[in-house]
Amino acid sequence: MKKNEAVTTEDILIKLCNSVTDVLGAASGLDINYSPMVQRIHKTSLKPDLGCFVLFDGAFSGLVVINFTAAAAMEVYQSYLMSMGIPQEELATQHTSDEVGNVMGELMNQILGDFTGKVSQQLQTSISQSQPKMLTLNKQVLISVDTNLDRPQARRVSFYTTRNNIFYLELAMDKTEFIQLHDFQPEVVDPDAILAGNSQPAAQSESKSGDSSEQDDLLASLGL
Repeated sequence: MKKNEAVTTEDILIKLCNSVTDVLGAASGLDINYSPMVQRIHKTSLKPDLGCFVLFDGAFSGLVVINFTAAAAMEVYQSYLMSMGIPQEELATQHTSDEVGNVMGELMNQILGDFTGKVSQQLQTSISQSQPKMLTLNKQVLISVDTNLDRPQARRVSFYTTRNNIFYLELAMDKTEFIQLHDFQPEVVDPDAILAGNSQPAAQSESKSGDSSEQDDLLASLGL
């Protein structure tokens, strides 16, 4: 980045997309890619089969949503746990399983942790994130998630797995620009280091019941 060169919404979106590919690729061993074309959208929403959202705040505010198809979620989930040495016969076989939601929610948390780390180090600022909320949606229901943004901008990007299963990332954030005033040397975030701090899968028996109850409460508050 050159002095006085502005960092825009699209630049921040690229950082987020790279966090998705880096973290999911390192966790699962899959080849994760995203489309070079980004879509301007008017609002973000959760869609079937598995949707997750995270709010962030700080230097700028926004919302990240990832909507997985059942096939994409199962491919990432199974590849992630099998790479940790868990036999395939011990894995969940349906995307509606609490275990799948817990694991995908943990991966979402790692993605946002990598993203916020890169933003903090490369843009010399700070943002914080909420706990990811993962919802299993087995019917065609769109849930719009509102955020209090002064000048909102929303984007959608398509991602593809090794088996060409698709999932979508949506970002809504304040319209903002960062302009570099003087030279500095940003540090490099290592996604493997983030994964190393989460060596155990998130789907443990105690967390299952708690996360399931939290999901039920959220769905009830949304009238579903």
